[in-house]
Amino acid sequence: MKLIPTLFALVIFHILCLGLNAQDNPRDIKKLYNPNADAKTDITNAIAIAKKENKHVFLQIGGNWCGWCIAFDKKVNENEELKKILNDNYVVYHLNYSKENTNSEILKELGFPQRFGFPVFVILDSEGNRLHTQNSSYLEEGKGHSIEKVKEFLLSWTVKALKPDTYKN
Repeated sequence: MKLIPTLFALVIFHILCLGLNAQDNPRDIKKLYNPNADAKTDITNAIAIAKKENKHVFLQIGGNWCGWCIAFDKKVNENEELKKILNDNYVVYHLNYSKENTNSEILKELGFPQRFGFPVFVILDSEGNRLHTQNSSYLEEGKGHSIEKVKEFLLSWTVKALKPDTYKN
């Protein structure tokens, strides 16, 4: 009969350990992508903010299921230089692609960027025109994203980088 309390204690211990493990998983703490979002409205709002702030819109397309998507977001938010470049030049929106919501109509309007895999990045100007679609594999180095490649990419598509006056002698 002493076996039952011991077994019960082990089951409780196991359940508690599972709960603690789930809290350590960053994907459980922060959900980057919202499958229930009204992405069309959210992107329209991002475009309006970009116009007001003289920025471009940076769409990071992927899902909470995508390890590379989470890793990219972590990389740019933990590196102060990348974070500053992104925040100073872009309005960022995480466009969900998942089994719950593929946002297929929006992706069609954006020229089917999912053909490059995930994450994939789309830069819109402050009028909502697509300027560039970036295959994220070109920004990788080793087992992650290269800070220098990401920096070069982000700086190449800023408002300033696309102004003809930037290149006058």
